[in-house]
Amino acid sequence: MDAVTHFSTRDAARILQATEPRVRTWARMGGVVPHAGPDGRVQFTFQQLLLLRTTRGLLEAGIPASRVRRVWTSLRRQLTDDLPLTSIRILADGDRAVAWDGSAPWQPDSGQFLLDFSAGELVEPAKCEPPPPAAPVETPLTAEQWFHLGCEMEGTSPLEARHAYLQAIAADPDYADAHLNLGRLDHEAGDLGAAEARYRRAVQCTPEDATAHYNLAVLLEDRDRPEEAILAYRQAIAHDPDAADAHYNLGLLLESHGRRSEAMRHLMAARRLYAL
Repeated sequence: MDAVTHFSTRDAARILQATEPRVRTWARMGGVVPHAGPDGRVQFTFQQLLLLRTTRGLLEAGIPASRVRRVWTSLRRQLTDDLPLTSIRILADGDRAVAWDGSAPWQPDSGQFLLDFSAGELVEPAKCEPPPPAAPVETPLTAEQWFHLGCEMEGTSPLEARHAYLQAIAADPDYADAHLNLGRLDHEAGDLGAAEARYRRAVQCTPEDATAHYNLAVLLEDRDRPEEAILAYRQAIAHDPDAADAHYNLGLLLESHGRRSEAMRHLMAARRLYAL
């Protein structure tokens, strides 16, 4: 296999034993820009595959994602055009990344050379043999694994997070937290009808979950349906009497509709809970 061999996102996911959304996340994190293949689909070179594997290794070693991004950005500035990124070994030293060019170690995100360090090697340089392909049969992710993947990707890729939540629901239609998070994404995007349907499905799956009732109540307020919102806030408080935000929102809503004595009771409860 030579350096000009190309891999689809599916191939990269199989070789790296990861999901396709995670491969795309690693690519963005490492500044890896895939090429467009003859059919218009993205393709990675073998050199890029090594960079993806390095990014995975840094994250698995406990290097924060924000620092991983800085490492790749800094290395691209520091290296000359005739010295590719894959010629550098990347090492983990605690919660920092260390670059090693065979002669001296340095910290890429600061440019500082290091006199001494104790590190664990994450990857070999580009001349190493490629990682062996995984078996063609892939083990499907569970609903819980899809859900946690969605949570991880929300900050960087909401569309891929949405896809992961939908996959979680496909694996388990009663996965309430996936419905809840999808509802929140719809709510934030302004699709109130879709958000209400998701929140109600979450309530149906786990009627004892105060968060589902609370999110539904906020949505109903946004849809100008105060009486339904009041009932939903009451349900949230019934399942979690210490839900300070539910007490506070309910108090304000009741006060705006002239129910002052009842409103004060909830506002005082919220004040007490916030002070804890």
